[in-house]
Amino acid sequence: MSPSASHPKPVLPAPPADAQLGATVYHDGTGFALWAPRATRVELSLLTSDRQQSNLDLHLGDGGVWSVFAPGVGPGQLYGYRVHGQWSPETGQRFNPARLLLDPYARAITSGVDYAGPIRDHTTESDYLPDTTDSSMAVPLSVVVAPSAPPAPLAQPIDPSRRVILETHVRGYTWNHPLVPEHLRGTFLGLSYPAVIEHFLKIGVTTIELLPVHHFVSEPFIVRAGLSNYWGYNTLGFFAPHAHYASSGTTGPQVDEFKRMVSQLHQAGLEVFLDVVYNHTGEGNHEGPTLAFRGIDHAGYYRLTEDLRNDYDVTGCGNSVDTSQPGVLRLVLDSLRYWRTEMGVDGFRFDLATDLIRSSEHHVDHNHAFKTEIAADPALSTATMIAEPWDVGPYGYQLGNWGPGWHEWNGQFRDYVRDFWRGATPGVQDLATRLSGSPDLFQDDARPAAASINFVTAHDGFTLRDLVSYNVKHNEANRESNRDGSNDNRSWNCGAEGETDDPEIIELRRRQARNLLATLLLSHGTPMLTAGDEMGRTQGGNNNAYCQDSPISWVSWDPEAIWEDLVGFTAQLTDLRDGHPALRPAVYLTADEVKDASGKGLGRPQLAWLNGYDGPMKDADWHDGGRRLLGMYVATADEAFIVWFYAGANPATVTLPGAPYGKAYQVVLHTGDAGEFDEGVTLKAGATMEVPARTVVVLRAA
Repeated sequence: MSPSASHPKPVLPAPPADAQLGATVYHDGTGFALWAPRATRVELSLLTSDRQQSNLDLHLGDGGVWSVFAPGVGPGQLYGYRVHGQWSPETGQRFNPARLLLDPYARAITSGVDYAGPIRDHTTESDYLPDTTDSSMAVPLSVVVAPSAPPAPLAQPIDPSRRVILETHVRGYTWNHPLVPEHLRGTFLGLSYPAVIEHFLKIGVTTIELLPVHHFVSEPFIVRAGLSNYWGYNTLGFFAPHAHYASSGTTGPQVDEFKRMVSQLHQAGLEVFLDVVYNHTGEGNHEGPTLAFRGIDHAGYYRLTEDLRNDYDVTGCGNSVDTSQPGVLRLVLDSLRYWRTEMGVDGFRFDLATDLIRSSEHHVDHNHAFKTEIAADPALSTATMIAEPWDVGPYGYQLGNWGPGWHEWNGQFRDYVRDFWRGATPGVQDLATRLSGSPDLFQDDARPAAASINFVTAHDGFTLRDLVSYNVKHNEANRESNRDGSNDNRSWNCGAEGETDDPEIIELRRRQARNLLATLLLSHGTPMLTAGDEMGRTQGGNNNAYCQDSPISWVSWDPEAIWEDLVGFTAQLTDLRDGHPALRPAVYLTADEVKDASGKGLGRPQLAWLNGYDGPMKDADWHDGGRRLLGMYVATADEAFIVWFYAGANPATVTLPGAPYGKAYQVVLHTGDAGEFDEGVTLKAGATMEVPARTVVVLRAA
């Protein structure tokens, strides 16, 4: 009989709906509750600052929930759990009470991990023999946190068609900021400092999306290399703000400081989104440290292979959280509700989201309770939900399939736009699809155009400046012999690899950066900028700086003069987009006629594609593999624009179309150099204009 037949993975009971999991503070003490349905005994360890311990036994109740009330225990108390049970790796049970475990519902966590200490549940000789050495001096501790008022809400919700997201890192964005007080740099409060908020508003973003702020730890192999996990995609606590982003301590102040940051951003009219990592945890596979979940129930929290001894990894990170287990799904949903209602967060971007909708057989299921419960929840259904619509497991690529209520990172937009501007596309047919919000991916299920999260760069990969400065990755600083990071960069160095003194190459790079920004912000959908791109941030060609808590990753607030103008150009683009609804339609546009408020047709189409010589694109134009020019015409009852996208290496002459598109035109924005266009001159329909090589130009139609 096979191991899987003799030991099928158990379906564990769900915690009762009214169970108060975690540490709940009352006037005369604190209640503690932990979901551990296969444990035989659970101890609560109360610790002093020097890690002296006193233990209390919890009592087993319904649904596998253990609980105890601790009189006189209040906020600031350090604690952990010791969970007893069978050591039976072949049934997915690795209970080891020598391991002091974090509370999965801990509102605050003290610190990182001593990787030289006894943090694995097994011996050095075998992954399947228990190590009975106590771990309490080597692991982070949970902290009891007093309840407090949620942050101030946004006074006015952001119109999704106006949304411009800035993806940023809490520490890296302000670590070098000269106007942020030194003790606040790299912290939650540094990110909401007035000078930083002023910059956010100047560049026209509406939404600050934070790279992971759930408490995270570094992977052992990174620590051995003398580096650390910088990005934070290695979560250890789904309720706890990352302790080291607080300026005033790690035993609770991180909660208050996060709330203050959200209030200050909200008061400036800015949304706060979190990049959340519920797909895996910082424990890695069964060979890694046991800090919380594995010690509570290996098969309960993680997807396992058929023999139940090893992790079934669809994340590429060692383990995969199993949301087919009701207690684990409850944990994820409770965490989301907490950040939404108690911490004031407006939206979530789900890292490797496909893992969260896999069944107990690891199959992708878009009817998964994860999605249905979010849709039915009063708090979560009103938040903005963004899927990174893939994982690395079977059928994991789910771009376009998440359905109503969901936005998705559009990797096809990123790849095509990069290819277009480096001259690697067969014509412009796909360009029209990406510019118009990728209707091939999102329109069929009646989602708005905003469902497409458009981006050309993100934390993972080249920065904008590096995208136009390097042909290949340069990740030597990661100490993996440049083997890590993607080789599919779709970048072009414009004639020299890396930094150069050649003025022609520098000018071409700056122009290409403007072209990429303009394409991003003038496309239909929701644009996402990467922090520092608006100032020409470089990582020296590193396209996988996840382990670089160093100048490689930090934003420089003293940019080189040649890139300084990107700040103003970004502001011009966002201001133009925000001020003109025709450039940011809420719904997918068609070739249908524009009508006024009374329903009268106005003759011009909502959307048209122009060839630059006699009006609309024809079949021969669409199938011309050498075409590098496309005009996008957009119109409402009040305004109309033509945006020319031209990636050719030599100037092109375009003829401005007449009726029904417009009678006359004026250039309102372009990516060229000063003096290349007469911005104040009115050009009549039928006139010709020269578009310089590699240029975007926006004309307003009369």
